[in-house]
Formats: sequence, C-alpha cells, structure tokens
Amino acid sequence: MRQIITQVDAFTNKPFAGNPAAVCVLATPQTDAWMQNVAQEMNLSETAFLVKLDDGFSLRWFTPTTEVPLCGHATLASSHVLWSEGHLSTDEDARFHTKSGLLIAKRQGDWIELDFPVIHSQPTTAPPELSQALGVPLKTVMQNSLGYLVEVESEDLVRQMQPNFQQMKSLPMADVVVTSLAKAESEYDFISRFFAPGLGINEDPVTGAAHCCLAAYWRDRLHKDQFLAYQASSRGGVVKVNYVGGDGLRPTVGDRVLLAGQAVTVLRGELIL
Repeated sequence: MRQIITQVDAFTNKPFAGNPAAVCVLATPQTDAWMQNVAQEMNLSETAFLVKLDDGFSLRWFTPTTEVPLCGHATLASSHVLWSEGHLSTDEDARFHTKSGLLIAKRQGDWIELDFPVIHSQPTTAPPELSQALGVPLKTVMQNSLGYLVEVESEDLVRQMQPNFQQMKSLPMADVVVTSLAKAESEYDFISRFFAPGLGINEDPVTGAAHCCLAAYWRDRLHKDQFLAYQASSRGGVVKVNYVGGDGLRPTVGDRVLLAGQAVTVLRGELIL
C-alpha cells in the first residue's frame, strides 16, 4: 500500500510558522490502529485522515497518542490540501463529517474560513497546583471540554510562561488555554497559548479549537463579535475570529464561530507500507 501524505503549516502565510499538520486523503478507510500509528510516526500535534463521501469527506484527527473530537488547524490544513491538490474545485466548499458534527470550510481570498461550534466555559475553583504548574498568578479560571481556560493579567505573562508540564499532568484537567488582552498598541484583540500535556502535546503552536472557547470568553468581556487573535507560541499564528448567533447579549447553545486562517504546503511524501 502506498499513501500520499502532505504536511501543511496552518494559521500562517509563510513556511516554518503556524501549526504543522499532516493530511492523508485515503482511497479507502483504514483501521484506528493504523491511523494512530501514522500519527505517531509523523509526530506532529495532529494528523488528519479523510475519506471521500457522497456529501463531502469523513474527517478524523489524531495526535501522536490519541484521537481528538475537534481540531481547527488540521481542518484548515485538510481544506488547503483538498483545494490545492485538486480533490475539490476552488469554488466548492469543503464539507467535513466529524465527531463534532458537520464542519464547513470556505475560501475567502487568501484565507480559509472554518464554521465551528462554540465551546462554552463555566467558572470553576482552580486547584492551588494550577497556578504553581503554570508559574504565574491567575486572574480568572474557567473550565470547558478542552480543559481549563485561564486569563492572566498581561500579554507579557502569557508570552513568558514556562509551565511545569509534569506537574500539569497531575491536575484534574491537564490541558490549559491561557489568555490575556493584547497590549493597547497591538493590532490584536487578545493573545493566547495552549498547553496540552494530557494529549501528548506540551504546547500546541496554534489551536483552532481553543479559539472556539476564546470567542465566547472575550465576547462576554469586550462586548463585540469580531476579533483578530494571536497565539503566542514560538512559531506563532494569526486567527480571525467571528462569533455568529446568539441573542446579541450572551452566548447560547448552538452558536457558531467562524475561524479564518491561511495555510502553506511545506512537504509532500509517500508512505510505503
């Protein structure tokens, strides 16, 4: 069996930045064990596997250690591959059937826009070990399906953090989105980082799913729906965020968030199995 695999840098317009993902457009479905082995071999934060259906593509995402229910950057990378490698014409939407429901990607000039579900967060009492593991004082702590959502006092704190990942693994939830307002002179509204040792990823470079919860969090605080966000990992990446739905006052179940980013192909190879 020979399988083409493409590596894409997502949420960036230049190589060696953003978040790399591997994409396999499969001729036939493969076993979970095979997909997990390929993801482990690629050793990227996510490897995406697609199978053509009558109405779009089945899409699944694997880290090197586990399957995840939602991944933004690997969906962006998958959309880029479908258009750039001729699986879809450039005027067609990419339709993905996933464990998080139907996800749709559209081309918007040089950007790709993803239609994702909002992830809602609830206030929680943080264990003392959370601040210790992150190494910074915490301003606000929430929780959601991704893990903890933590706001800290400044952009500098977000950028300078050096978490203790081993200690994080002992927390009730090992994965943490950390965010703050951007500096007043910045072009961005807010910045963030995502630490996910529970998923086998100490730090994810740019995380679409994290912005599904950040959209609701900052909408409540800034009272607007559209944001330009920056994920401040060492690679860095830019995400356009547009909260859609709700009554204009507060998030509601069923709301959506439109995430837009750019993508660049950096590697194309062949698995020989």
